[in-house]
Amino acid sequence: MSSEQAVLVTGGAGYIGSHTCKALADAGYLPIVYDNLCFGHEWAVQWGPLERGDLLDRDRLDQVIAKYKPRAVMHFAAFAYVGESITDPGKYYRNNVMGSLTLLEAMRDSGIKRIVFSSTCATYGIPEKLPIDENSPQHPINPYGASKLMVERMLSDFGSAHGLVWAALRYFNAAGADAGCQIGEVHDPETHLIPLVLDAALSRRPNVTIFGSDYDTPDGTCIRDYIHVTDLAEAHVLALHSIQGETSSGAYNLGNERGFSVRQVIDAAERVTKKKIPFTLSDRRAGDPSALVSSSLKARDIIGWRPKISELDEIVRSAWAWHQGYRAERGRSQRS
Repeated sequence: MSSEQAVLVTGGAGYIGSHTCKALADAGYLPIVYDNLCFGHEWAVQWGPLERGDLLDRDRLDQVIAKYKPRAVMHFAAFAYVGESITDPGKYYRNNVMGSLTLLEAMRDSGIKRIVFSSTCATYGIPEKLPIDENSPQHPINPYGASKLMVERMLSDFGSAHGLVWAALRYFNAAGADAGCQIGEVHDPETHLIPLVLDAALSRRPNVTIFGSDYDTPDGTCIRDYIHVTDLAEAHVLALHSIQGETSSGAYNLGNERGFSVRQVIDAAERVTKKKIPFTLSDRRAGDPSALVSSSLKARDIIGWRPKISELDEIVRSAWAWHQGYRAERGRSQRS
């Protein structure tokens, strides 16, 4: 096994991590998935070995690094439920911050100098202006966003002290599924809008809740920037290439630079599924900005990335194809 092409992928059994493993394999790398399967899925690990382990287990991390001698790390492993981070902040700081620190120290001690980090637009908090670029103030309003911002700070400090070269990719709303339907979005509990809407289309839930219909937007519902997961995966590979070359460390927004409202997402799902999506209206959730839309100019200019799947109907269509197949297969397995 050549260590020249091995990349350690923490959280590689999860939604975005598994899609990135496929992209890595397509680019000639061997993704080594390191995942405790707390939220990941063993069936999503299809392009390289799975090594079960926790980020906080330094001995296990050292064993895996010594076994494969990866040339770089892609770091996805994190808890990512915003609401839970507010009610149980210690869980998020322990896992997301201390776990990342354990990983960075293991990398330092084994001589791994390059890392691509899965960050988030939640580090910005409530934006002062749109679109949001990388120079926008970072004032996270929940422990999840704060934990990711702390890791970005650690990357910078490890770069200064130990020569670590890093790229932090600040996603907006990841959505969609692999075109071949090999992998897709499955969370438990599910909090993302598009799979919730598609579950309603399949009558797996009675309706979708719209939180707030009185925002200062054209239809009164929140606007978000949806980015296809395959485009996100490609950005990780491009970022890895860039930090293996002459590109210096830095953070990049990843979004479509277009916003779609909750009502627009429901309308798109009705067009794609040919089904009526029932919904109910509820009060706003605390801290929900009316709109979050990215500027991804820096990613285009420096790592050469631009999204290829930008139309909302196309994003929803890919999710629907996966969703139908996964739910049907799950139903068969439960009956057998």
